[in-house]
Order: sequence, then structure tokens, then C-alpha cells
Amino acid sequence: MSHFANAPVLATALIAVQTAILVLGGLITYFSFKAYRRTGESSLRALTLGFGIITFGATVAGVLDVVFGLDLVVGVLVDSLLTLLGFAIITYSLYVE
Repeated sequence: MSHFANAPVLATALIAVQTAILVLGGLITYFSFKAYRRTGESSLRALTLGFGIITFGATVAGVLDVVFGLDLVVGVLVDSLLTLLGFAIITYSLYVE
């Protein structure tokens, strides 16, 4: 049995998971933005940016692989770099007053 036998199932699962990340990450970003607009707190603005970047990174990784056919390692690297940046911004948002 070839290790590619489950490729269509795995591709569908990847698209489903990426879609769920986009929806949930988008909701977190939206609600943190609403909180920022309500309070004007710069820490909430940074939190919104951090979650937005993480969500964007996960989405871009899937697009690079599925739409543009780039190597999965490239997509994972882009996702990881944007996740790192997003977490750095979230850490900053929790640190500032």
C-alpha cells in the first residue's frame, strides 16, 4: 500500500482544519478588536494584531500549499514565522500597561 493512498483524505482534512483556524482565529481577532474599540486600550490593539497575524499565517500556509503548489515545508515555515511574530506581539500586549 502506497503512503500516498490517503492523500485526498489528508488534503481534505487539512483544508477543513485550515478553514476552522480561519473562522475561530477570525472570531478571536474580531472580538479583541471590538474590545479595543470599546476601551481604546493599546494592549488590546496589539492583542488584535497578534491574533490576526497568527490567523493570517495559518491561512497563508494552506494557500501556498494547496493553491500555489509550493512545498509543504515552505508553507509550514511561513506559518511558523508568522506564528512566532504573532506570539511575540501577544506577549507584548500582555506586558504593556
